[in-house]
Amino acid sequence: MSSSETPEPVQSEELQPETLTIRAGRPEGQASMAPILWASTTYDMGSLEVGREMAHSSRAKKFYSRHGNPTVNAFESAVAELEGAEAARAYASGMGAIAGVILGLCSRGDHIVAQKQLYGGTMQLLAGVCPRFGIDVTFVDGTQPGAFAAAVIPGRTMLVFAETPANPLLDLVDLDDLGAIKGPITVVDATLATPLGARPLDHGVNLVLHSATKAMGGHNDATLGVVSGERDLIDALWSFAVLQGACASPFDSLNAIRGLRTLGPRLRQQGATAVAVGRALEANAAVNWVRHPGLESHPQHELGRRQYRMHGGVLSFDLAGGLEAGANFVKSVRLCRPATSMGGPETLVTHPASTTHAGMTAEELAESGITPGTVRMSCGLEHVDDVVADVLRAL
Repeated sequence: MSSSETPEPVQSEELQPETLTIRAGRPEGQASMAPILWASTTYDMGSLEVGREMAHSSRAKKFYSRHGNPTVNAFESAVAELEGAEAARAYASGMGAIAGVILGLCSRGDHIVAQKQLYGGTMQLLAGVCPRFGIDVTFVDGTQPGAFAAAVIPGRTMLVFAETPANPLLDLVDLDDLGAIKGPITVVDATLATPLGARPLDHGVNLVLHSATKAMGGHNDATLGVVSGERDLIDALWSFAVLQGACASPFDSLNAIRGLRTLGPRLRQQGATAVAVGRALEANAAVNWVRHPGLESHPQHELGRRQYRMHGGVLSFDLAGGLEAGANFVKSVRLCRPATSMGGPETLVTHPASTTHAGMTAEELAESGITPGTVRMSCGLEHVDDVVADVLRAL
């Protein structure tokens, strides 16, 4: 090869997912190692003809920021490549993405099948908002094989919505079981898995979404959501998203691209810390149970071992003293911080019944398995011995 020739680029399918996080989201011809920030909300169209063309095209990069932005598009491209998807659409938050999918695809008279084990905001949207728009929702136990398919109403069910692992109890849904459902559009919220844990599209699922605010961004400095899938579906969602207005910020997209670069090593350390903390908690008499897919005690441990390449740093546990014990634990930690997010460098603890799932009724909490003594923990990047010591001291 002469010095003037350019070597053939390595194809994505030849690379491991951790390598893709480093390569993805670099527009063709970009020499910069760091992502480039395009902060502008609007651009000189050059002519009305060009403006008209961009106004009627999907994902115009340099037209108006609700339609697209080069930095946001780079983030979307990175996530699509990591998920093995044809396209992706970024939103201003994870809930923006969830609302964009549900309201962008469903209309009055449609039916949704969703699991009982869901993030509190998603549950409120499905149980409280959807009925106001005439969209019926049936909730099933997502851990039971065949439960989603059994609840589908042929000709009426538009969407089957799953979250796996589920927040906060780390319940798992069999992705092969879900992907085998024909007719309705299947959607998976894979925030806790990330594309390095599993790729739902490989299992036949139609759409996968993430709150990229969490592990994908990974530094508690970006608020983003993203949906990936086949191009026709993403184009349909894109059209509604322009009207919905929950467009992603280029600043947050820049931070999220940076976060993707270190996703692999962060997940490995956080997952190892979560397992170590979980084993220490299992040996403590003050703890009723601990949930993390990497622990043999998880009721779906075999499914987790088969379905996921790696597990993240989120675990949950139930304290024998109930509400008082849960509240006291969150107050008593010193190194860990009481905060509601997850996936960042700091270890965070929260009491779901009081925070992330506070909008759910007592019956809904019980249906989801969340008790007054349930604590959710997101392990960060501190030394594992320090985290374990802080947790045991707080107990």
